[in-house]
Amino acid sequence: MDVLVGTLASPALLNSPFDQRARTVSHIVEAGIDHVFIADHVSFHVGTGMDGLINAATLTALHPDLKVCVGVYLLALRHPIVTARQLSTLAESSAGQLMLGIGVGGEDRNEIAMCGIDPATRGRRTDECLYIVRELLTGEPLDFEGEFFQFERAWIKPAPKLPIPILVGGRADASLRRAARHGDGWLGIWSTPERYRRSVDEVNRMAQAHGRTTEAHSIQVWVGVDNDRAHARARLAKGMREFYQIPYERFEKFSPWGSVDEVADALLAYRDAGCRVFNIMPVAENETIGIEAVARIAQVLRG
Repeated sequence: MDVLVGTLASPALLNSPFDQRARTVSHIVEAGIDHVFIADHVSFHVGTGMDGLINAATLTALHPDLKVCVGVYLLALRHPIVTARQLSTLAESSAGQLMLGIGVGGEDRNEIAMCGIDPATRGRRTDECLYIVRELLTGEPLDFEGEFFQFERAWIKPAPKLPIPILVGGRADASLRRAARHGDGWLGIWSTPERYRRSVDEVNRMAQAHGRTTEAHSIQVWVGVDNDRAHARARLAKGMREFYQIPYERFEKFSPWGSVDEVADALLAYRDAGCRVFNIMPVAENETIGIEAVARIAQVLRG
């Protein structure tokens, strides 16, 4: 599998006037960046959030060559049959443009609870939803009797003409098992290259035991870009501290900073550890510089 490199879909890309968004997307595509990636939250911490699939539909409509990765979609908060229909519909209008990352959510347990889901069940519920969605996307009818869902002859047509890659995110052992059983790859975060390699090897081993192959291993990573290393670190620390509301030092060893080439060199270790899809969150002086930085990083990672 070729290395794919994406950049974060910024608030401006999601919320600016249409003409401005279209220009930014054209810049991203023409720069040689493979995709943009977006988050998914119903109500995160102080009520912020976005619907990942709605934003994916909006973004793919802006340019026929733009791919979008949802990272990660909180599948346990949705009914899997409804999600399968949404994916089928999106695949009709934007065949081959969507990559779907799935996660259980972890930073805000109340986001799970407020949707009527017991947070203690979110892992098992996600497993069940993943199985159902994958089966329904074949276009064949499905009967199912599980812990959380029971139905007869659910049927979603048409099946996507091009398969939708499913990336399963998370750091826990259960997430690795989930990726091996249900995913096309594992989506890592907050991982050193050494740990990333061990996780990829474990997912591949377990997938093989299930008679499956997993190639689309991926990572989401914040980076600070500036020729002045002090400025790069300070800007990155500020952005991450404001977003997560916890000290930056807890993320420092997972989040490289410096010149574009220094950041690219740091990310090569993940490529060599088996990563094939990079979701890069650039923190730079402005969005244009961030896009150009990701484009240059992409050139290095494709080698």
